[in-house]
Amino acid sequence: MKDLAYLNKFFYKYRWRLVPGILFVIISNIFGVLPAQVIRIAFDLVTENIGVYQLFDGFNRQTVIYDIFGSSLLLFGLLVLVLALLRGLFLFFMRQTIILMSRHIEYDLKNEIYAHYQLLSLAFYRRHNTGDLMNRVTEDVSRVRMYLGPGIMYTINTIVLFILVIYAMLTVNVRLAVFSVLPLPILAVIIFYVNTVIEYRSEKIQQRLSSLSSFVQENFSGIRVIKSYVRESFVREKFAAESEDYKTQSMAMAKVQAMFFPSMLLLIGLSNVITMYIGGVEVMKGNITPGNIVEFIVYLNMLAFPVISLGWVTSLIQRAAASQKRINEFLHEEPEIISPKAVDHKLAGKIEFRNVSFNYPDTGITALKNVSFTANPGEMVAIIGRTGSGKSTIANLAMRMYDTTGGEILIDDRPLTKLNLDNYRSQIGFVPQEVFLFSDIISHNIAFSADVLDMPRIEQAAKDAAVYNNIMELEKGFETLIGERGVTLSGGQKQRVSIARAIVKHPQILIFDDCLSAVDTRTEEEILNNLGRIMQGKTSVIISHRISTIKNADNILVLDNGEIVEQGTHSQLMELKGPYFELYEKQLLEEEEQA
Repeated sequence: MKDLAYLNKFFYKYRWRLVPGILFVIISNIFGVLPAQVIRIAFDLVTENIGVYQLFDGFNRQTVIYDIFGSSLLLFGLLVLVLALLRGLFLFFMRQTIILMSRHIEYDLKNEIYAHYQLLSLAFYRRHNTGDLMNRVTEDVSRVRMYLGPGIMYTINTIVLFILVIYAMLTVNVRLAVFSVLPLPILAVIIFYVNTVIEYRSEKIQQRLSSLSSFVQENFSGIRVIKSYVRESFVREKFAAESEDYKTQSMAMAKVQAMFFPSMLLLIGLSNVITMYIGGVEVMKGNITPGNIVEFIVYLNMLAFPVISLGWVTSLIQRAAASQKRINEFLHEEPEIISPKAVDHKLAGKIEFRNVSFNYPDTGITALKNVSFTANPGEMVAIIGRTGSGKSTIANLAMRMYDTTGGEILIDDRPLTKLNLDNYRSQIGFVPQEVFLFSDIISHNIAFSADVLDMPRIEQAAKDAAVYNNIMELEKGFETLIGERGVTLSGGQKQRVSIARAIVKHPQILIFDDCLSAVDTRTEEEILNNLGRIMQGKTSVIISHRISTIKNADNILVLDNGEIVEQGTHSQLMELKGPYFELYEKQLLEEEEQA
């Protein structure tokens, strides 16, 4: 239960639902126990008065006795009905308090997990797949809710009912009560054993479910690749294998439960047999009446459902504990990037890297080694280099997606780690290398960074990103719904919509991470000319593998193996006849061959 202890704060928050719920459980069970005593009195009335009725056989008084006898039984019947209705009413109140409490806690827990997800750093998302993240906030939370609602409700109900019934039994006859409940210790041993098995199986099932969810999510996202390579059969076989693993674990759990429930029924039946035998002996001794045997059988039948449900409740609690353990693993994860509580700072746009080194925490790969450069306000700094040279790492560090492992980054001569992160990022336009568009209309995707939907501003951003005409050619224009990850748009269109999203908020710093790779040279030139106008007095960092994109930059950094091997303007670097010159000659030759 130590993992479920995390939920205690929610019990305190909703105590005014939980406490009345417990009171309603107690009251409903009191009304549930009383009918057994009414039935005992009625049964004794029948056995005692049937002889009197027969004694007056042939006399007119027999009719009077029959009427009184019938009225008494009717009264007892109505009393049992009223008690049942009252119990049902309080059972309704019990569900309205405890079950609704579980729904409120489910809502709070989901929001808490999602809010914590958003605080976690990029490294966390590199370590965990999307399916597992989704499963913990959906399936795992649902299992925890089953513990918070039905689990707690039936547990309290069982405890209260056991106390009331056992007390009522002991007040009638101690010997009969002891023998009647004799099978229950055996039941406790079985439950203890089954608990251990269920806990183990539950954790295995959740692990397989996460794996299955991740597999499905990944393959749906990459469905175009699967179809392009005609790998549907291969993927289907892998899905069948994943499903088989999940089925195997679920079947193992079902076998345990299949043995558990018949055992419960057997033990309840054994209790009834013992009650009738020992009760008969006690009646012959004159210690109890026949009505007491009936009363005991009613009590045992009342215990039957709680005892049977005990296995189900135990399963709920164990599955919830396994799920809460998985949830706690993520909730206890501390973000590597922590934003200080600093006052908001209006950026001028100066970026300075001082001997920055960086190793990726999850792989240990050294991406940057002693990188130093300065981008002044109003300047365009370009970064070029081979794949894996560390270009994107500079963009991620400038956005503070990661913290440096050596050196420091200064923004307006202030350490980046001292700036309020939300305020800082709100003044930056960032276009990542892997363009991501949401499954929403185009105007909402462009206005994603803005608080209001300003259509003139959105249209201007689309024009500056050279995508306005493409959008207007669509049937619904800016109201066109983009498919998942922008699947309905071409690669170049997605990149330009992403650029429009970055520039619509008029950022003080603009970072392009190789986001013009799918754009033709003419469109690229138009976008760069528009950016030159928009970003006057502001800072631009453009990462590219094409020299045509960056040749007009104020300063060009040439990266190789995580180090700056050259830097300067296009003309300066051409004069050096170094790596930049070789790259330029190679790209020029490729363009001539294509022509």
